[in-house]
Amino acid sequence: MDIAHISSRSRIGAQKGFTLIEIMVVVVILGILAAIVVPKVLDRPDQARVTAARQDIGSLMQALKLYRLDHGTYPNQNQGLKVLAERPANAKDSTWRSYLERLPNDPWGRPYQYLNPGANGEVDVFSLGADGKPGGEGTDADIGSWQL
Repeated sequence: MDIAHISSRSRIGAQKGFTLIEIMVVVVILGILAAIVVPKVLDRPDQARVTAARQDIGSLMQALKLYRLDHGTYPNQNQGLKVLAERPANAKDSTWRSYLERLPNDPWGRPYQYLNPGANGEVDVFSLGADGKPGGEGTDADIGSWQL
């Protein structure tokens, strides 16, 4: 057996696996990709809740506008949003109709807030956000009819 043949065999055997550096480079690349993708994926449910709240508020505002067309005024603060889905006990009009099938809760399970007169418009409909407290930032921020 000649020496050239032996050295070519040992080179072939040495090239069968990955080096530690190659494996580390792949792990670093996967880590970078995970750092970019994971926050975006985890943020989706919060974005979906904010979008759902905006859509609900838009529907509530449309129902309030229909109520105002029929009655000449928005519901007062005591009537609140309930009057859009439930017949008031003191309703004299036998032609009363519902403006909403049901009154939705916000995506965090709390009732939407109603102000008449509103602080930002004639009336305000809003959710207190994820934390259920006035103000806040990000998903804790209030979502209101004045933002539509």
